[in-house]
Amino acid sequence: MSNTDNTTDSTASSVREKPRDEVVDSEKGEVENALAPPPAPTGFNPADFPDGGREAWLVVFGGFLALFCSFGLVNCIGVFQQYYVTGPLSDYSESTISWIPSLQVFVVTGSNAIMGRLFDNYGPRWILVVGTIVYSFGLMVTSLSSQYYQFILSQGIVLALGASAVFNCATNSVITWFFKRRATALGIMVSGSSLGGVVLPIMMDKLIPQIGFPWTIRILGFMFLALCGISCFTVKSRLPPRPKPLRLSDYVSPFKELKFTIVVVASFFLFWGLFLPFNYLILQAADAGIDPTLVPYILPILNALSIPGRILPGFFGDRLGRFNAMIFISTLSGVITLALWIPGSKSTAAIILYGAIFGFSSGGIISLLPACMAQISDIREIGTRNGVNLFFAAIGALTGSPIGGAISGGKQYLGLQIFTGISMLVGSLLYVVARTVLVGLKPAKV
Repeated sequence: MSNTDNTTDSTASSVREKPRDEVVDSEKGEVENALAPPPAPTGFNPADFPDGGREAWLVVFGGFLALFCSFGLVNCIGVFQQYYVTGPLSDYSESTISWIPSLQVFVVTGSNAIMGRLFDNYGPRWILVVGTIVYSFGLMVTSLSSQYYQFILSQGIVLALGASAVFNCATNSVITWFFKRRATALGIMVSGSSLGGVVLPIMMDKLIPQIGFPWTIRILGFMFLALCGISCFTVKSRLPPRPKPLRLSDYVSPFKELKFTIVVVASFFLFWGLFLPFNYLILQAADAGIDPTLVPYILPILNALSIPGRILPGFFGDRLGRFNAMIFISTLSGVITLALWIPGSKSTAAIILYGAIFGFSSGGIISLLPACMAQISDIREIGTRNGVNLFFAAIGALTGSPIGGAISGGKQYLGLQIFTGISMLVGSLLYVVARTVLVGLKPAKV
């Protein structure tokens, strides 16, 4: 027999003699490999996120400045409300006037359904540049307004659209750079809005009596143009844009996921009550006879405590679970509203303490909202999914303040306070339900 024949027989024998369990395991492995999902494209795996470095933290810095200007002004809605009630719109009811800042909050957050899709398609650069210009222009037009409809158009729509573009680009860009430290990075970025909520009300309170409302708003416009201009150079997405045609199904299909639907409904209820203290705490304190020299500082105190409130819950959320942190912080918001704001309505100390605690807890809600959504989303669709979530949250913000104003009936704030507390607690309960859908009731980092 030739060497070739010996080799052939040996090979055949080795195949025949191979244990059957090895053959089965081999085949099983091939089947499992065939059924396994393909690996995520480069850049989308958790290991691909830098989670730090000069570029990533420059994006956070630019986002900090962008949030100082955009949501920082949203945190001043109580100042605008008070000025309009006692100034050019004194002939209108508080509930009617509250539609102006409520519309502003709605457009700033709700327009993210559109801005987010533009972000996914084209990236942040030109959206941020155009948004900065529109935002500054809206402030200038607001400074020229004197009639109700003019404030609605300038502050409620034009200014808010520009702020929405700035806010959206900053938030979604930071998400693309961080994975393990995402909630912390978002908290640091969003704390810019809290700093704005401290500086801007005091600045406006001092400038309006000296130079008037119009020039105060123009100064804000020039300042925001400079700060957002810096953001235009530092904020960028780590991922390339993915242009694709606009389809209604892209906005509807996420609702097929139960966890997504529950989180969106929870966001609606949280935002339904979230901005009522920002809108009415100053007015309620003034009507309760609080020292007039102290009243202008209540909103800055609230916003000052929201700075650690936006950072610490994100820090602990990255370590203990973002949904867990959201449940705790939103429950705290609802409980202190019912247990402290209501019984302490006539007490200076109680009102200030409530403003401080609510500032801390509400800050955590703002920073954790996009972090929780990112946790249950494909990062390549984060702009659209965050946008849908914020759109429904914005409906809550739009309707919450006017409803609260109508319930209060002018000077009676008990119904408004109950409405705020119950709304926050319902949102918290829905986050418990979403967490249960994800991991059940067992203790887990989620």
